[in-house]
Amino acid sequence: MTLSIQPTLFAKENEAQAVVDYLQTLIKFNSVTPYQAGAIDWLESQLDRLGFECEQFTFNNVTNLIAKIHFGDGPIYAFSGHIDVVPATAEHWCVAPFSGAILNDAVYGRGAADMKGGVAAMLRATEQLVVNKEAKKGTFYWLITSDEEGEAEYGSLLIAERLAQQGVKLDGCIVGEPTSNLHVGDTIKNGRRGALSARLNIKGKAGHVAYPENTINAAHLSADVVKRLTNIDWSCDEPGSNTSLQITGINIDNVVDNMVPAQCEVTFNVRYSHGYKSADIKNEIQFVLGDLAQNLNIEWERPCESFYTSHQSQNCLLAHVEQAVLSVTGSYPLLSTSGGTSDGRFFANNHTQVIECGVRNNTIHQVNEHVPIDDLVKIESIYTTLLTTLFRC
Repeated sequence: MTLSIQPTLFAKENEAQAVVDYLQTLIKFNSVTPYQAGAIDWLESQLDRLGFECEQFTFNNVTNLIAKIHFGDGPIYAFSGHIDVVPATAEHWCVAPFSGAILNDAVYGRGAADMKGGVAAMLRATEQLVVNKEAKKGTFYWLITSDEEGEAEYGSLLIAERLAQQGVKLDGCIVGEPTSNLHVGDTIKNGRRGALSARLNIKGKAGHVAYPENTINAAHLSADVVKRLTNIDWSCDEPGSNTSLQITGINIDNVVDNMVPAQCEVTFNVRYSHGYKSADIKNEIQFVLGDLAQNLNIEWERPCESFYTSHQSQNCLLAHVEQAVLSVTGSYPLLSTSGGTSDGRFFANNHTQVIECGVRNNTIHQVNEHVPIDDLVKIESIYTTLLTTLFRC
């Protein structure tokens, strides 16, 4: 009995050690956006070792990597990920934030969950995929950037443009963002709400507060504007994907208490359902403020389009991810479009299905960000199962 158990335990320990080693290596690169700090160089060397053709390019300090391996005619799938992280200082951390130290059976460090853990797990799954190239079909891309946590102007956007220039048409893209909630695999993202910010300058007419009939109070106008914006009926929302508009700032530059303000700035952000595109959101807002147009000037900022992947009748990436999660965890995942934006939006289109699946997101961007080793092993098993299915002959 003992002899039959030991090899299994030994294999599991080796499997855990491999993905942990990869994650620790990645965390030790101080890759705060937009700098890769050697992380992409290291990934390129690993993928080159596995037989991938690698292309690395840099623009405005952002480093991007496109790597591919071709097994034969068949579908084209990609893994999208980022190695850049938000800043971290040692204050309040129980370990050095770029150490990758292990504490209580978890790997600690900035980016452990968002999203170097996903990259490490996919690397280990990719190693197992390429063991027998003859039994595979299709083409597999790795698309990695160091510009996801910032403005995302020179990262995956440029990667998607370069693929288009090369005539590459992805059938599907797996994004390794941390999507899970309470347990690994309990939630995946089959889309994301869009995001749009705006800066609204309200013009009034200054004057003495004792003679308001001779003024136009920009502050009072702002109250009307806020009421209209927050009462918009978003009738095109899709089930489970609700649009929300939040006022993020009201600024009046007026230091005199007996003068009606002539200027007011209102800033707001809209997170919108995949039932809309950014142009639709702009039209809705301009419509409700239409009669105030002569007093308003609006500047739109940071548009991030929504995307959504539904179940397909054939070659359904969503169904394949669901089955991979089921086979590893014993349960189907919840489908969600919640949370912020992701680089998935740059690859999603009418042909390319995009699904996000990763570790838990309960510590991302926080002090003591970490990933339990068991979670790493589980997400790696999900990725391995998924890749085996996608490229099986």
